[in-house]
Amino acid sequence: MKKLALDDEILLKIDKPARYIGNEVNMIKKDPKGKCRVAFAFPDVYEIGMSHLGIQILYDMFNKRDDVYCERVYSPWPDLHQIMKEQRIPLFGLESQTPVKDMNFLGITIQYEMCYTNILQILDLSQIPMRAADRSEADPIVIGGGPCTYNPEPLADFFDIFYIGEGETVYDDLFDLYQDMKGSSYSRFEFLKEAAKIPGLYVPSLYEVSYHEDGTIASFQPKYEGVPKTIKRQVVEDLSAAVYPEKPLVPFIKITQDRVVLEIQRGCIRGCRFCQAGMVYRPLRERGIEMLKDKAYQMLQNTGHEEISLSSLSSSDYTHLEELLNFLIENFKSKGVNISLPSLRIDAFSLDVMSKVQDIKKSSLTFAPEAGSQRMRDVINKGLTEEDIINGAGLAFDGGWQKVKLYFMLGLPTETEDDMRAIAQLAEKIAERYYEIPKDQRNGKCQITVSTSFFVPKPFTPFQWFPMCTKDEFLSRAKVVNEAVKEQLNRKSIRYNWHEADVTVIEGILARGDRRLCEVLLKVYESGSIFDAWSEYFKFDHWMNAFLSAGIDPDFYTTRIRGEDEIFPWDFIDTGVTKEFLLREWHTSQREKITPNCRQKCSGCGAMTYKGGVCYENQN
Repeated sequence: MKKLALDDEILLKIDKPARYIGNEVNMIKKDPKGKCRVAFAFPDVYEIGMSHLGIQILYDMFNKRDDVYCERVYSPWPDLHQIMKEQRIPLFGLESQTPVKDMNFLGITIQYEMCYTNILQILDLSQIPMRAADRSEADPIVIGGGPCTYNPEPLADFFDIFYIGEGETVYDDLFDLYQDMKGSSYSRFEFLKEAAKIPGLYVPSLYEVSYHEDGTIASFQPKYEGVPKTIKRQVVEDLSAAVYPEKPLVPFIKITQDRVVLEIQRGCIRGCRFCQAGMVYRPLRERGIEMLKDKAYQMLQNTGHEEISLSSLSSSDYTHLEELLNFLIENFKSKGVNISLPSLRIDAFSLDVMSKVQDIKKSSLTFAPEAGSQRMRDVINKGLTEEDIINGAGLAFDGGWQKVKLYFMLGLPTETEDDMRAIAQLAEKIAERYYEIPKDQRNGKCQITVSTSFFVPKPFTPFQWFPMCTKDEFLSRAKVVNEAVKEQLNRKSIRYNWHEADVTVIEGILARGDRRLCEVLLKVYESGSIFDAWSEYFKFDHWMNAFLSAGIDPDFYTTRIRGEDEIFPWDFIDTGVTKEFLLREWHTSQREKITPNCRQKCSGCGAMTYKGGVCYENQN
């Protein structure tokens, strides 16, 4: 295979050439001869993609196989994108500089809807036909994985296979199938039909969709016998035994998350009704404490990083959190290693834990009440009272913190103006709690940053039936909060910012859309849009023009109410959590009632069918 590298003249013209030269610390190099060649792409800039744990895990896992060579690919920044287009330079893997088009598989992780145009960028720059139907026998098999595959339909035309579930499970089966079939005269179609028999693999070209006159789905069926009607999400039962990298890649330039990431558990017991991850990653599975201690030591030793982040959806719920923190502090404090604790619940945070972490490095604390009023928190099943929030913030302040970040959502189901104003009022109460501390014991002025995102009803959540707000409605709600913040006594201690409303609208369309959006995506990309996740590159008018050109009403996907019997584009996927449970939770939310978390009481969501998690253990 021909190898390719950017010459010095090109590297001198572009920003941060280290994004494209590879050779990072712990990079894997192999003799490619006889190997199944895999390019693993992250459809965003290098600094974002290199921070992603999932790619690090699968990169390590794939390359443990003697018969597979996995390389990495990231979206070229617009400066290099233009040069590659003009000079017809094909996109290449960082490890060997081999063009992606010459590899056997192209895997693309799909983390965020606003990266969809970058998926087309990767295909286009790789010189691979963007539509799967146009690919030849010589083109790579294009696979999509990650959280957005829980509704893969807006991307159905562009992928040969979608991997539904956790990546550590059936990729080996797929590579084994490829090795078994590559020596014979099989066709691409025959390989895809065989791949569709592997649990968790969805081949969109093997299915057909019909629609009612009103645009809703009438049926979704396999075209061929032997192709499964339902795709079952694949789940790692024993995380302690699962592959986890001991030598993560270390870049030569600063990236977004420049630290060791230690995933302590997967799944969540809380059942927040807006949270897709909390539903689709059920049941909760913890990694063993001894495994985590070993991996922490190995990764810090093999990378030289000065920070370790404990990753999970709700770190406070990890059974052995205190023991793990004590281990990290005792073993690495003298080496100046900082410990990052994202996803902490304010009601479960202890002053003792905070004080130990603070001794190493002070930083702001982040909490997510999600809603300002108690009524609204009950609707979304947050399971937090105002007393919990104020007391938790008080513990933080007593422990020496004065910077707090608070995350909320606007546009939630049943939201009223009082609920919006309650966001500012809650921030004020937290500020008041800080100023109760004697002046000589404070660490300066209290700094509270309030951030609101706009709510998107995601698939496989109880709110998937709910209509979204329009762009103008979102902005009017942000205005209410902004004015309410300015009315507070401690307003100088409170800073407020909000997400872009137009970006949220497009995210919502792509999150709940169907195959008809493929044409829109193609038109948006052809109009020059890439890096839509970046404010400076997002062009709302490109999207609106594409909808108009494709004859599609975007409001169909956002502002209309879904009927309870409607077939959703993602209904063919079995995540373990049943649609009946989600509908029951939707009705419970409208009654403003909370549902106990999984450790308090099993609510029969369906995830108990997957062994190894909290629900299964409670069942027994």
